[in-house]
Amino acid sequence: MALRIPEHAQWTRLVERVAQVAPEGFAGDRLRNLYEGRWQDGGERSPMTSPVDQSTIGQLSKIDEPTALKAVSAAHQQHRAWADVPLADRKARVTAAVDAMTDARDDLALLLAWEIGKPWKLACADVDRALDGVRWYLENIDEMLATDAHGRPFERAPLSGPVSNIASWNYPMSVLVHAELVQLLAGNAVVAKTPTQGGAVCLTVAHALMNDAGLPVTLLSGDGSKLSGALVRSMEIGALAFVGGRDNGGKVAAQLVDTGKRHMLEQEGLNCWGIWEYSDWAALGAHLKKGFEYAKQRCTAYPRFVVQRELVDSFLATYLPVVQSIRFGHPLAVDSDDESQELPTLDFGSLISAAKARDLGKRVEEALRHGAVPLYRGSLDQGRFLPGQDTSAYVAPTTLLAPPGASRLMHEEPFGPVDTVVVVDTKPELLAQMNASNGALVATIACDDPELASDLAEHVQAFKVGINKPRSRGDREEPFGGRGGSWKGAFVGGVHLVHAVTQGPQDELLYGNFPDYNRYPAV
Repeated sequence: MALRIPEHAQWTRLVERVAQVAPEGFAGDRLRNLYEGRWQDGGERSPMTSPVDQSTIGQLSKIDEPTALKAVSAAHQQHRAWADVPLADRKARVTAAVDAMTDARDDLALLLAWEIGKPWKLACADVDRALDGVRWYLENIDEMLATDAHGRPFERAPLSGPVSNIASWNYPMSVLVHAELVQLLAGNAVVAKTPTQGGAVCLTVAHALMNDAGLPVTLLSGDGSKLSGALVRSMEIGALAFVGGRDNGGKVAAQLVDTGKRHMLEQEGLNCWGIWEYSDWAALGAHLKKGFEYAKQRCTAYPRFVVQRELVDSFLATYLPVVQSIRFGHPLAVDSDDESQELPTLDFGSLISAAKARDLGKRVEEALRHGAVPLYRGSLDQGRFLPGQDTSAYVAPTTLLAPPGASRLMHEEPFGPVDTVVVVDTKPELLAQMNASNGALVATIACDDPELASDLAEHVQAFKVGINKPRSRGDREEPFGGRGGSWKGAFVGGVHLVHAVTQGPQDELLYGNFPDYNRYPAV
């Protein structure tokens, strides 16, 4: 049956609506930059392409480093004024911004579907998690600003300058906007760089509503290599929050070495699910299905399964039917005769770009060339697409057995719907394979014996290790960080996020990974 896009979800109708909500952020089809408290033209035009169908959906305005330095200087002046605003007033303005975004919730979610390929329900969840999470901080911020990282009473103060935010494209609302609003609550002005790969229109609308509420926010577009001097090393920046891959994270960390600047650097790691002396396959099947959400383009996705040899047949009997049932395709396409116009329920849509899809395909080919065994290779023919749609940014689910050490998939996170399975014979081998990437954000041990599972978990180099269930980033009071190369600097989540972006007593030791110490909260 032919598919179509409901009129309310079509890009032209959507952008007309959001341009009325945030008219200052748009100059025709071109996005403006927000600094010095107002939206401004200028910068190099750069077309934005939707990964959903490769259509052009507008243009970024990429600024240069001198303009970024000017914007950071203005943000620093805003920061000094904002730090003196009473907490009650800060809460009122953040509440106003959250209320305005709540009114625009559905359109913000539709923007995420078009800009980064999120299925409708997952796009809604991204917006809802951001707004619900900030509401929780609004209720608890007074208490969190009244203690140090050791639980002692202390009146915390804002940082010396604004918080610079450089985030990946995959969760614009629940990671980036959420963090900014908490940073603002804590008394800091904020600077954010628009991810160049996607999410710019959604972030423009969100920041317009934040600016309208009287919050000191700056939103800049540009290439990271050109803006890093201003957004990372500038002495006027009080802290840096970074979310991205290890290559870029390593470059950022190198720039911070001699600055002493507060930082939170979340980097990728290979999150593994280890299976040893386990039998509850029905429960595992449910977790496997959910694990394919958003094409595994999550920092806490599980793309690696390390399986005891004696259990491989039972594991595959559970895993293969799940991977064969995955539904993917155009996130907004409905059946032509569907009068209700309800958007489809899919596990995932596109990857972030056609280039990423090609790169992931090359990595699979590399692993196969060096000896990996294909356990499952889906086809784009299984996807739900419009007639004649460009599908170059889509990748069907793929599973490889025993990726060799010479392939990148053995040691690196694929960030796409590609799973790898590694077979082991001993517990030391299980742990060695689960620690293949020198640190991860999350991991899971599947084992019928709780005592043995806990013992194995203690040797897994991940910040959060689940027993027979996955771990996630978490919401509200739950801390979040990483071990090894997956995280540098202060941890976030709940009171830890507030502590990370405020000044405590001189002897305070924040939770996190630092050059001279590591300190981990209970999870």
